[in-house]
Amino acid sequence: MAERFNLEIKAKCSSPDKIRNVLIEKGAEFKGTDHQIDTYFNCIVGRLKLREGNIENNLIYYNRIEDDKGSKQSKIVLIANPDKDLKFVLEQANGINIVVDKTREIYFIENVKFHLDMVVGLGSFMEIEAITDGTIKKEKLQEQLDYYKKLFDIKEEDLIAESYSDLLKKK
Repeated sequence: MAERFNLEIKAKCSSPDKIRNVLIEKGAEFKGTDHQIDTYFNCIVGRLKLREGNIENNLIYYNRIEDDKGSKQSKIVLIANPDKDLKFVLEQANGINIVVDKTREIYFIENVKFHLDMVVGLGSFMEIEAITDGTIKKEKLQEQLDYYKKLFDIKEEDLIAESYSDLLKKK
């Protein structure tokens, strides 16, 4: 089990090819393209989701400290490769809130993770997630987000405050 915190931004992405090319130019490590099903369970505080993918399979609990269009800090507890029967147990105990179906390209540059997402029912997005186990200060994470936001020419009006699950519920 790993506990960490991150800062992240999410934005609408009208040109994934442009973003992909910049990532390649910057030497980003491409982890692959993952079809992910995120099942969100009812949860009193924070969010609890089971991610089922070809690359990432995790039980993730997170509590977002800020929920606005700018950078958002979250405290995260992650269990990698949980038992397959866990989904049934969580569904029985908590009930399913919503399911998000997406295709995600995953890239890394040092401690910064980049997602190019195509979300069923919503469209194309980009996420930038600056991650730390506590060894990198929040100010440095914010500097990283600001740098990549400028590099990718992400406009304020393209930033998204909500999670994909919230956006799907609004539809």
